Amino acid sequence: MKLYLSSYKLGQDIEVLQDWLKDHDNKIGLIINSRDVFPDGERKTIGIENDAKELEELGFSVEIVDLKKYFGKKEELEGLFDRVHAFFALGGNAFTLRRAMKFSGFDEVLKEHVDDDNILYGGYSAGICVLCKDLQAIAVMDDPDIDPYNSNIPAIYEGVGLIDEVIIPHFESNHKETELASKAVEYCKQNNLEYITLHDGEVIIKDLGKENRKVK
Repeated sequence: MKLYLSSYKLGQDIEVLQDWLKDHDNKIGLIINSRDVFPDGERKTIGIENDAKELEELGFSVEIVDLKKYFGKKEELEGLFDRVHAFFALGGNAFTLRRAMKFSGFDEVLKEHVDDDNILYGGYSAGICVLCKDLQAIAVMDDPDIDPYNSNIPAIYEGVGLIDEVIIPHFESNHKETELASKAVEYCKQNNLEYITLHDGEVIIKDLGKENRKVK
């Protein structure tokens, strides 16, 4: 699995995504559930459309993926992975996205494809924070208790676990959450948590399958 983890929007390494298109089909699932914290309306719709347009301009054919449609339907979600091999998760609220991944089984299916070189997971902000093992520090930046699904289930602080360190986006950037990012860094230091900071524009690129094979 290839990871393309951007602090904000597509970031500065778009040639990696363009190279992906040379060897794979151009379908990509745009995961929008971090935005479920916001009320439906024109502003929300336009924001999602703008993110989709950026991917389309690179050559992707974008399919909107609303994980709510797969809540309690993991087998159907596995079918999605059969026909879509690239995903891009938007920024918003990381804990809302984490709930959606848990309730749909997306987290489990994603981990089942770690060794598959034909799977790409990309995203920015909340879309990348959820991959960490521990989301305690992210609660400094995002409200963990917002539950747009009325699930009555406590916030999920255990991340998907593909990344060991806490990823802190928007660090020292021209972004409204940059002060909160600095506070998240302080939280990590005080609690002896390993972390990675990303300035807006920066991207982490990892090939998990290749890394795992090296370990073996």
